[in-house]
Formats: sequence, structure tokens, C-alpha cells
Amino acid sequence: METKRRTTAAKTDSPPTASGARSGTQSIERVVGMLRVVASRGRRGMRIADVVNLSGLPMSTCFRMLQRLEVEGLLVRDLLTRKYHLGPLLHELGMLAQPRYHLSELCEPALRTIAELTQDTVYLSERRGPESICTSRALGAYPIKALTLDVGIRRPMGVGAGGLAILSALPEAEAELIVASNEARYAKFGAAFAPGFLREAIAQTRAQGHSFLDSAATPGAAAIGVAFPPDNPIAAVSVAAISSRMGPARRAEVAKIIEQQVRAICVLLESQPVEAGSGREGE
Repeated sequence: METKRRTTAAKTDSPPTASGARSGTQSIERVVGMLRVVASRGRRGMRIADVVNLSGLPMSTCFRMLQRLEVEGLLVRDLLTRKYHLGPLLHELGMLAQPRYHLSELCEPALRTIAELTQDTVYLSERRGPESICTSRALGAYPIKALTLDVGIRRPMGVGAGGLAILSALPEAEAELIVASNEARYAKFGAAFAPGFLREAIAQTRAQGHSFLDSAATPGAAAIGVAFPPDNPIAAVSVAAISSRMGPARRAEVAKIIEQQVRAICVLLESQPVEAGSGREGE
């Protein structure tokens, strides 16, 4: 009997198996992936059919996960539109995390200055692993605005001038890994984002020191982006406008304005470092 008790105790106290640990990791990955899918539409929300389509998970699995995330406060469902939105718990957690990740606050004066000088829409994009996320936006006075992004929208790095600027500022091997890992996702943004196009855009961005895209992700809109800091790019500032406002002469003018403000941001970063690390979340 004593031997049996010891054997039972040993089994109870033994560490989890590798398969059990992997199962737990997969569950976490699925939850985070589900939240990212819903967040990809910004504040517009997402119906369950769209979640199924983007996540690649079965309808039954998505339904169970969405229900549980709603119970936990991580998601909320609009009763009228039946769309899922990010929930109140994420907002509460974000408020606690905000003091550590204040790059958008640090960049706010520079974004406002660029918006005043260019009269167009200015975006701050930050790196998150192989993605870029819009974390701040400033609107210029020009009546026709290129609203290509909402704050909180994530995209594969390279889709959009900000993400392309960050991607191009990375070491070649690292940039190539990101392009390869995002290849299937680029296809969802149209033929313009084939790997060949992106590699050519990266080479052009490196040569001229700033990115430029015209009618790529958003038809009729053009944008210029500059990444920073130069030695370890974690973010980029970009200006978007209707294509007719982005002729060669004005592109050069807008690029100079962005570069000047980015240099000022880099000085601030050196004096009060942002604790957002390298932006290589998820690597």
C-alpha cells in the first residue's frame, strides 16, 4: 500500500509532459491570434464569418472562443450589428501598460508639426514582430484627407509606407525573413504586394532614405515614410495624401519635413529612452 501511495504521489507531482505544455502554448497562441484578428478591423468590429475567414479556424472553434473571450471581457459583441469589438478588460490592461510604452506621446508634437506644415494626414507606426501597428495619427487642414489607417490597425510589415520604411531600415537578412514569413498575408492586399514588388520597394527605399507607395494598399492614396532610430528601427512616421498631391517635387519637400522632425524625435529618445524595446514582439 505504501509503495502504491508513493507511486501515485510521484505521478501527481510530476511536471507536465511536453505535449501538455505544447497544448497550453497552442491555446495561448490561438487566443492572441483571435484578438489580433478582431483588432485588425480597428473600431469597425468584425462578424463571426469574417473571423472564421481570416483566422482559418472552424466555425465551431471560433464560436466557442469568441463566446469565452466575451465572458472574460476581452471582447464585446454589439447586439445590433452582431460584430465583435475589443472588450473593456483590454482597455483596462492597456491603461496600466501605457506609462511604459509612451512613444506615441513622445512623438505627438512632431506629428502635429508635420500635419501643420504638410496639411495632410500623419501616422506613427510601430514595429510589433513581423507587423507594424498604427499607434497615433494627426490630421492636416487639407479638405480631402487620406484616411488609410485607424489607430490600432495592424498590418504585415511592408504594407503601407510606415511599415515599408521600418522593413527597409532593418538588416537585409532580417528583412528577408519578415517578407518570407508574411508572404501568404501580403496576398490579401492585392497583387501589388507580391514579394518581388516588396523587394524592389525595399531596395528603392534604402537608396533614397525614405519609403514611397502610390495606390498600393489604398487606391488613389500615396504616402511617404521615414523609420527611426537609424541603428535600431522601432517605428516610422509617414504622411499620406491623395495621389495628385504627391508629385516628385512635393514628395521631396514632404520627405525633408518628416526627416527633420524624425531627427528631433531621435534626440528625445536619447534623452528619455522609451521602454518599448526593439519592437520585436513575438519573435
